[in-house]
Amino acid sequence: MSAISILWIAASSVVFVAAASASRWYVESPRPWTLLAALSLYTVGNLIIIRLMRDFGLGVAISLSTVVQLVLVNVIAVAVFREQVGQLQAAGMALGVLAVGLMLAGTGEPR
Repeated sequence: MSAISILWIAASSVVFVAAASASRWYVESPRPWTLLAALSLYTVGNLIIIRLMRDFGLGVAISLSTVVQLVLVNVIAVAVFREQVGQLQAAGMALGVLAVGLMLAGTGEPR
C-alpha cells in the first residue's frame, strides 16, 4: 500500500467523520446550513471512496473506509458529544482495528 493510498483513506475518514458530526449537530439544533454541510461532506467523502476503489477494489475500499470511520466516529462521540461506550462496544471497536490491520496486510495480494 502506498503512502498516497493511506492519505486517501485518512482523508475519506476525516471527511465522513466531519459529515457525521455535522449531522449530529443538525439533530441537536436543526439549522439548514448544518444539513447542507453534512450533505456536502458526504458527497466529497463518496468521491474520495470512488478514488480508493481504483486502488483496492470495491470490497476493500468500502471495508477499510467503513471500519476506520466507525472507530473514529465513536472516538468523536465520546470526546465531543460525551456519549458512553460500553465494554462490548469497545471490544467491537478493537476487533475493527484488528480487521483494518488484516485488510492492510493483505493489500499486496491480487484481487
